[in-house]
Amino acid sequence: MNRVRCAIYTRKSSDEGLEQAFNSLDAQREACAAYVLSQASEGWNALPDIYDDGGLSGGTLERPALQRLLGDIAAGKVDIIVVYKVDRLTRSLLDFSKLVEIFDQAGVSFVSITQSFNTTTSMGRLTLNMLLSFAQFEREVTAERIRDKIAASKAKGMWMGGLPPLGYRPDGRTLEIVEPHAALVQGIFQRYLDIGNVRLLVDRLNAERIHTPVRQMANGRAFGGVPFSRGQIYAILKNPIYIGEIPHRDQRHKGLHKAIVDRQIWDATQTLLAGHVPGVRRRSNTASGSLLAGLIVDDTGEKLIAAHACRAVSNGGDNGKVRYRYYVSQSAHHGTSEGKGTRIPAREIETATIEALAAAFDDPMALMQRTGIPLELPDMERIFSTSRATAAMIRKRDPHILRAIIAGIVVHPTEVSIELLMAAVAQHLSVSPPPDADTIITLACPVRMTRTGHRLRLVQNDGRSVAAAPPDASMIKLLVKAHKWWGQLQRGEVTVRELAEAEGVVKSYVTRVVRLAFLAPAIVDDVLAGRQVATIDAKRLAFTADLPVSWEEQTKYFGMGV
Repeated sequence: MNRVRCAIYTRKSSDEGLEQAFNSLDAQREACAAYVLSQASEGWNALPDIYDDGGLSGGTLERPALQRLLGDIAAGKVDIIVVYKVDRLTRSLLDFSKLVEIFDQAGVSFVSITQSFNTTTSMGRLTLNMLLSFAQFEREVTAERIRDKIAASKAKGMWMGGLPPLGYRPDGRTLEIVEPHAALVQGIFQRYLDIGNVRLLVDRLNAERIHTPVRQMANGRAFGGVPFSRGQIYAILKNPIYIGEIPHRDQRHKGLHKAIVDRQIWDATQTLLAGHVPGVRRRSNTASGSLLAGLIVDDTGEKLIAAHACRAVSNGGDNGKVRYRYYVSQSAHHGTSEGKGTRIPAREIETATIEALAAAFDDPMALMQRTGIPLELPDMERIFSTSRATAAMIRKRDPHILRAIIAGIVVHPTEVSIELLMAAVAQHLSVSPPPDADTIITLACPVRMTRTGHRLRLVQNDGRSVAAAPPDASMIKLLVKAHKWWGQLQRGEVTVRELAEAEGVVKSYVTRVVRLAFLAPAIVDDVLAGRQVATIDAKRLAFTADLPVSWEEQTKYFGMGV
């Protein structure tokens, strides 16, 4: 029979009578011990540890003995908790539901000996579920009250808490203007109207060494003192609080606070913003989809600019042409490079960058640890929600987010380094960066450059293409030809010499192509799906001198079908 470890918990709200030799706690423990003894046939055994909370209210979970009991539960030292009455554990239905969740996670049951409440039985679990349903109902009603309270308060123009916008500090249920910061906000609006471009405005602020002011949160933690990001500038320019209004969902209400920005300046700013797409340069490279234009350099520090080339095809594209985008060394593009320079397919480096960045935001805890941003448990749900929403927008290739977060990209022969702005990363995690944090975070992307013929490709470390490529038409055509020729030879319709003469090729070429009819099926599947290794093309496939006969050796030789 398995031994069932039973922990007896007792509590008394007042100190009265605790000095007596036999008090209420002793009576509760004795009754519980007797009940445990009555269940000895089931293997129940009372633990010697004493969990007594004397003179402590049941309205809080912050009780020494209860916390010690929860610690022992987490350590796997307890199987069943025995109490005199349920209210000895807690008088709060919400706290009760929290405790039940902890018990469930640890696989622990509890018993109230005077109320026939036993979660080791089906009836006890039914009763528990009914109580938890009421707890959930209470939570939802409370949440509705809070939402209604917030909506009513904002309708009256009240500030309902949170991090105040730059230029204000909290003053009860309203906001008080911080004059030096307000002047900075007014300057940002005026500069934007003068320049008309957020990216250039950020460059201007950085050139003038105008950074975000150092401010303090309610818990005393300082933040700020870093360069403005484009995301921060957009947030300032679009915030109606600066014209004395309080936003709530899709509505705005007249606020109790004073405005910082004049209404005419605000209207002019919104009109100008409406004519621009955030984070997108109004140039042809952006129109053609070059998301990273102006951000990429090679390992020597030379800029890679967005370029494209049109190639004629027999059956696709406008006017029989397909447009290919690249990022090319500036000197090579202008014909001033002494060497070959760097020329990377745009789709490959954009895909590698987007996937690496999205993967980082998919794991916000690792990202925060990497950046040194402290993680507060109450903020975890909000951080995870914001981070995953950011990852989703990155995968949708949102230019606003990409250009707000990425400071630069350095292409090395063996990896790609993505430099991120700390302030923007923190903003898209809904947290504040540490005051002593670096302004730049480097994210390593495990890809490398390799040559396929005369082309420079960006591939994963296993040699596969970074971007999901469409099937290679020339390779598929070669495989079709191999099976067609082998079928003709097998049926005795032609000889190798006759086939070579009919196709206008030499006999050795026919022999090389026919070998491909015996490729491993897994390799053929990879070619048809476009999953071939980036260094393999139709020419290498056909002219491989020592093609293995074994399918297993073929997959190892080409690095495909594995």
